[in-house]
Amino acid sequence: MSIERPVINSGVPHSARIWNYWLGGKDCYEIDREVGDQIASANPAILDIALAQRAFLVRAVEYLVGEAGIRQFLDVGTGLPTANNTHEVAQRLVPEARIAYVDHDPVVLVHAEALLTSTPEGATDYIDADLRDPESILEQAAKTVDFTQPIALILLGITAHITDDSVYDIVGRLVDALPSGSYLVLCDDTEVLNPQQMHEMIEQWNEASDNPRVNRSPEELARFFDGLELLEPGLVSVSRWRPGGSGEQAAEVDDFGGVARKR
Repeated sequence: MSIERPVINSGVPHSARIWNYWLGGKDCYEIDREVGDQIASANPAILDIALAQRAFLVRAVEYLVGEAGIRQFLDVGTGLPTANNTHEVAQRLVPEARIAYVDHDPVVLVHAEALLTSTPEGATDYIDADLRDPESILEQAAKTVDFTQPIALILLGITAHITDDSVYDIVGRLVDALPSGSYLVLCDDTEVLNPQQMHEMIEQWNEASDNPRVNRSPEELARFFDGLELLEPGLVSVSRWRPGGSGEQAAEVDDFGGVARKR
C-alpha cells in the first residue's frame, strides 16, 4: 500500500506525538517533548495513565482472542505505533487475526507503514478516516474484516476528541454495524481521583495541542455501553480491569474503561 506523505509542521505540538513521547516512543519533536513535560509537570499521573491504557489494551486483546475467540479487530484512533500494538498482541496468539487500523492524523499517516505488518496467515490495513465519519470507516474496513463475523471495536482515548454529545450517535453507528457476538473496548479520561489536576491538564492540553479533548464522568462513559453486556468488573479504572495474576492490584488511574459484548 502506497501512502501519500503529508507535510508536518514540527514547530507545532501534536497530540499523537505527545502521547508517543509519554509511552517512551521516539516519533516526536522537541516541541512535543516540551509540551509533554509541561503537562506531566502539572499532572504527573498522565504518565501512569498512558502506560495503564496500553496495558489495558494488551489485557483486553488477550482476553478477546484467548477466551472470547475473536479473530478480527477494528481499532479506531490507533495513534502512533509503539510496543504491543493490537495486531502484535492478537497475532502472537492467533496468526490468522485480521486488524483494520483507523486514524486521520497526518502524523500517524506518515508512520502507517509500520502498522501494515502482518503474519502471512493474517492481515492488517490502515484506513485514513475520521471517527466523525463512521460510514467511511465501515466502508473501508469491510475490505479487511468480515462484518458477518464477530469483530472487536477498539476506542481507546479517542471519544474525548469529540467534545459534544454527537459522539454517542457516532459510536452507536459503529456498534450497530457489528454482528452479534462482537465486542466494544472503550476507555477515556475522567476527573474522579484527581479532579483538579485532570481538569487543569485538559485545559493545558487544549491550549497547546491542535486536537481538543474533554474529560467525561464515568456515568457519561457508561452511556457508550448502553444495550451491551458489560463484562466484569464493569466500567472501572483501566488499571483495575482484570489485572495480572497473583492478586495484583494496580494503582487506579483517572482513565476509566471496560469491555462489553453485543448480544
